[in-house]
Amino acid sequence: MPHVDPLDRADLPQFEEKFARYDEIRGFLPNSILTMARRPNIAKTFMELNQAILYEGTVPEDLKMMVALMTSMATGCRYCQGHMANLSHVYDVPNEKIAAVWECETSPLFTEAEKAALVLAREAADVPNDVTEAHFAALKPHFNDAEIVEIVASIALFGYLNRWNDTMATTMEAHPAAVAKKAMPAWDEGKHGASE
Repeated sequence: MPHVDPLDRADLPQFEEKFARYDEIRGFLPNSILTMARRPNIAKTFMELNQAILYEGTVPEDLKMMVALMTSMATGCRYCQGHMANLSHVYDVPNEKIAAVWECETSPLFTEAEKAALVLAREAADVPNDVTEAHFAALKPHFNDAEIVEIVASIALFGYLNRWNDTMATTMEAHPAAVAKKAMPAWDEGKHGASE
């Protein structure tokens, strides 16, 4: 059960254009956004930052979704894991690859570029001070400096979201839960389940 209930979408007509984009891309409107909307400027600013980080730039969106999934796995946020399994699926990441994100270093499913980005995401999400020059040296053959900024921004965005959703105990929506369970059979909603 969430600590703060999300608002009703109908009470937020000023965001309907942005909400329609969530419907179009994700297939649902996240409860996290409806909760943030209790302070409309926080919701507005977050949605703009989310757009700039995940949907703009030159790093492939499928990789940014997997980076966000790895970040969420490292912190343990089941809500964000469900959402990012869903978005990885939306951006055509196969289920077997979604399920193997944590083992990316040893899996033949991932390119060297993907491995470098995913390992950075895991380490930065766990203890940012443990990230070393070696992590960036692994990135630089594959990404320019602007793209590295995109990757780190994706990790940082989910640092915020992981803490937001785990602290608020945001209730998982049915659609991303179904996708996550199909892609990652051992996954469960944890404290984000509707019946918790």
